[in-house]
Amino acid sequence: MPTPTSISSRLPRLSIRSTFRLAAGMAALCAAAAVSAPAQAQGEWPTQPVTILMGFTAGSGVDMVGRALQESLQKSLKTTIIYDYRPGAGGNVASEVVAHARPDGYTLLLGTAATHGINPALYKNLPFDAEADFTPVAPLVDVSNVLTVNPAVIDVKTVKEFIEKVKANPGKYNYASTGNGTGTHLAFAEFNARAGLDMVHVPYKGGPDALQAVLKGEVCCIFNQVQSVLPQYRAGKVRLLGVTTGRRVPVIQDVPTIAESGVAGYNSTIWFGFFGPKGLDPTIARKINDAVKVALETPSIRQKLVDAGNTPRIESVEQFKATVKADRQKWAGVVKTVGASID
Repeated sequence: MPTPTSISSRLPRLSIRSTFRLAAGMAALCAAAAVSAPAQAQGEWPTQPVTILMGFTAGSGVDMVGRALQESLQKSLKTTIIYDYRPGAGGNVASEVVAHARPDGYTLLLGTAATHGINPALYKNLPFDAEADFTPVAPLVDVSNVLTVNPAVIDVKTVKEFIEKVKANPGKYNYASTGNGTGTHLAFAEFNARAGLDMVHVPYKGGPDALQAVLKGEVCCIFNQVQSVLPQYRAGKVRLLGVTTGRRVPVIQDVPTIAESGVAGYNSTIWFGFFGPKGLDPTIARKINDAVKVALETPSIRQKLVDAGNTPRIESVEQFKATVKADRQKWAGVVKTVGASID
């Protein structure tokens, strides 16, 4: 095989004038390509699979929603959708990858109110700017958590009974969360603050691990996503005492809200949504947003999400950006109220 030196020795030598002419020509070509590339990318995108990073484990509520939309998104975008699981640090591991990814639409994040609402207030040293380093693309659903208890550990049937028993035994009961700084953590922390409860927080790596801890009796309870706990509830393994949202959830209509159960003013709603890196082409963002809208308006998909305890949320790119900003301000207030922080 010829060496680089032997190859270069065969090339014609250029004069200084020829070299400048070549350089000028190449510069002109590059400038033309730079102008035409965005338009070409807008027209052709996508030409390869799209990878969506998840900051939570397979089998989690985030995963369930993503999977419900996957086939429809592939059909609308005419490409393969790949989910890449990067759990850790309340979703920050996956967020960091996307924050530093190329803004070409091929690397997205399935983010949540935790990753882009809670974490900016909770973590003191994030390796990215949750606002400046991302492009909000499309919301997916609003999610309700529900106070889920193992009756073998804490035998109560209502939120009122739960509060009374925990108050009578300060520091005795442990509650699980899907990780430090996640929505389940902050929702329970706010609940404790409003109800005046002294409980021990035990964080797990994700929803499945946290729920298993409740089922095994390692902890007494968790604020878990409705869709994640429905099978265990229907099997009689856990009790559901109250939902965290302002309204009851249709699929468990008999379960009251925590606010109507005596904790006045309590309302904790979590949303899921797609984000791209900063600088994502607006045309690509709108194309993804349109594909999400098609999925959420498909009756079978919409019903599947509703039956799992979710509320589909359809907004434009601009509306979703406003939602994320408002939610970031809201959670900053909650974090300040409960005095939580993570270094």
